[in-house]
Amino acid sequence: MHLVLVHPEIHSNTGNIARTSVAIGADLHLVKPLGFSLEDRYLRRAGLDYWPMVRLHIHESIEELLPTQEEFWLFSSHGRFYGDVAFGPDPWLFFGRESTGLEPEILAAYPDRGLRIPMRPGVRSLNLGNAASIVAYEALRQHGYPGLWRDGR
Repeated sequence: MHLVLVHPEIHSNTGNIARTSVAIGADLHLVKPLGFSLEDRYLRRAGLDYWPMVRLHIHESIEELLPTQEEFWLFSSHGRFYGDVAFGPDPWLFFGRESTGLEPEILAAYPDRGLRIPMRPGVRSLNLGNAASIVAYEALRQHGYPGLWRDGR
């Protein structure tokens, strides 16, 4: 699985998602520009001591990733309900910046790839770390949580 953060702005969200990526065995991809330095102490603190285990990839643009992936999904407040999708064993899950989400041009270019997490009317969005975790664990659930401990340690 690949968690892709496109132009993330908040260091603590990225650190949180880095911890999740280690916990589930996913690669973490960050698409520039970033709203923080990778040397930021708050980013490091949010990721705790897991940073050496993060399979981190930095990319210059989203365009270098999208056309090359067999299965990718774009998350926004529009699109189909993510629970109606049968995720493959190695999906690429793209999430946009905290303030504005993914660019409208990207969503328009791949209208069949847009997915959303349901929320009550009037709620604009979820925290980026929560959204990534919700979707990643659903994709893992569909495959029986491969490689993860299910019955304790």
